[in-house]
Amino acid sequence: MHKFTTLALALAIAAPSGVAMAQSHGNDHGNHGARVSATAHAEARGRSHGAHVSAVARSNPFRAGQRFDRARAPHYSVVSYRSHRHLSAPPRGYRWVRSGDDALLVAIRTGVIRSVVRGVF
Repeated sequence: MHKFTTLALALAIAAPSGVAMAQSHGNDHGNHGARVSATAHAEARGRSHGAHVSAVARSNPFRAGQRFDRARAPHYSVVSYRSHRHLSAPPRGYRWVRSGDDALLVAIRTGVIRSVVRGVF
């Protein structure tokens, strides 16, 4: 019983100083020492991080086998495969284009998408 009492007393003395030290290191963002995740912080302020990003930019509407429509591609541009290590040299008659954060391998003449590489940009 004596060991249990000594252990409980030691924990009671050590715990408050450890909690105070952990709270003093972080940026509390006005929460008076309470640690809050970024999601809970955003919800408490009535907004969501990333809400300004359009639905098209978050999920690319293009899939392999579909015809590529440049007007539906967010951040459209022709891409050099040499400047991105995730892209291989395109076969003859194809080129890499950007749509949102993804790279699409598109046939030059027909516009049919051969491959989609997600998250390159």
